Amino acid sequence: MKEKLLQQSIELFEKRGFSETSIQDIVDALGVTKGTFYYYFKSKEQLLMQIHLRYIDEILNLEQLIIDRQDKTWREKLFDVVYMLIHRIESHGGSARIFFRELVNLKDSYLDEILEKRDRFRLNFQYMIEQGIESGEFRSDLRADMMTFAVLGACNWSYMWFNPAGPVPDIDVAKTFIEIFLNGMASNIAVET
Repeated sequence: MKEKLLQQSIELFEKRGFSETSIQDIVDALGVTKGTFYYYFKSKEQLLMQIHLRYIDEILNLEQLIIDRQDKTWREKLFDVVYMLIHRIESHGGSARIFFRELVNLKDSYLDEILEKRDRFRLNFQYMIEQGIESGEFRSDLRADMMTFAVLGACNWSYMWFNPAGPVPDIDVAKTFIEIFLNGMASNIAVET
């Protein structure tokens, strides 16, 4: 039942928004009582936190698995993380949209925990770029932190416009992003300013 409550909440939060969805809306959609809800969650905010944690913990784990691969270059690892982020919109679209859109509804320790994990994801991504710079795969005249914000900004914002059922598959979106960013970061391309 806990999983059903989570999935129903994701659907409702995605359609109506967190603030516009009540606990009563969630339980009515499932045909259960509020007591059932409170058996699993002490509040609607705790439920939102569970959605956030599930999403960020999964992508943190996947990111670390990609970083740890010894058989890939930093360029390939960067592509793999970008593809993973875009693919999550296809496979976990509602959760992704809620993760980015409803962060403002988390308070205090819930917010602190999610922000710490988001920072960890960003710093792991920056580490990949730094390693790519050190290995000569990426340009050394650009700041790794700014490249990180640029790439993650593009990936994270794609939840607003990427349509998994549209004409461009997730793999092509990821390839386009990498083409744009890596050709701008490749060590063999000189950019005049």
